[in-house]
Amino acid sequence: MRQDLRPLAVALLAAALAFFPEALMADTRALDRPEIAARLFHPRPDRAPAGCGEDAMAAAPDGVALHVRLHLADKAFPTLLLFHGNGEIASDYDALAPQIAGIGLNLAVAEFRGYGRSQGVPQAATLESDALAAFTFVKARLAQAQASPRILVMGRSLGSACALALAASRPQEIDGLVIESGFAGTLALLRVLGVDTGRYGITEADGFGNLAHIGRYAGPTLVIHGAADDLIDPNEARRLFAASPARDKELLLIPGAGHNDLFLVGRRRYLEALSRLPARDPGQAQGTRAPSLP
Repeated sequence: MRQDLRPLAVALLAAALAFFPEALMADTRALDRPEIAARLFHPRPDRAPAGCGEDAMAAAPDGVALHVRLHLADKAFPTLLLFHGNGEIASDYDALAPQIAGIGLNLAVAEFRGYGRSQGVPQAATLESDALAAFTFVKARLAQAQASPRILVMGRSLGSACALALAASRPQEIDGLVIESGFAGTLALLRVLGVDTGRYGITEADGFGNLAHIGRYAGPTLVIHGAADDLIDPNEARRLFAASPARDKELLLIPGAGHNDLFLVGRRRYLEALSRLPARDPGQAQGTRAPSLP
């Protein structure tokens, strides 16, 4: 079922943007050069008929409609708001939703602009403000449904930039942070993707600022990475983990897992670690967990 709740969310988004700390927003316009964007973004449409979950459209600040798929299994559950990886769309996570519900979480998947059912063209410059729009929309939708207001934010791969920007700008509104296959530095990611950063004069200052952003979130944090990831080096996960000021944080390295098969290879440990997060109190320090291996 598709619902258009944009009128409800627009006012909330306007208020949120009015207080959005602009100093925390990364200026990533340099990454929107066509030569760089072509390597950074790989959108694909969703041509499948509407499946499970509730489809709705959030409004970006410039009016672009952003697709959000909400799997509301139980109104008493906290909701995991997930920002997907490159080349992925919301329907890719339909099969995951029941397993996430099995550990006591609803699942909401927000699509980048230009991906799946979202409108527009992918842009690095709008990634963070679009994430805030999706977050604001999900909050409004949960309130409308009289569901639990607790939201955990998760970013996978490229989506880690969205999750970390939200964690940095809205730390008091987020009940937990999950980073899967994320990156600490943008330059290393661009070089792996084949971008000659020197040729275009790209520096780390032009990137997403993931390392700085995680340093501004002290709530419960889980970093998951494949120990055999040959796209984003596992040391990027270690850097994010080390930079996190959270006293209640966990680093889960999954042996034998690459960039895209963490759940397949380490399903049990993956779900166990994720299930522990909503039980933690964001206002209390629980202690750091050492790197965990199955």
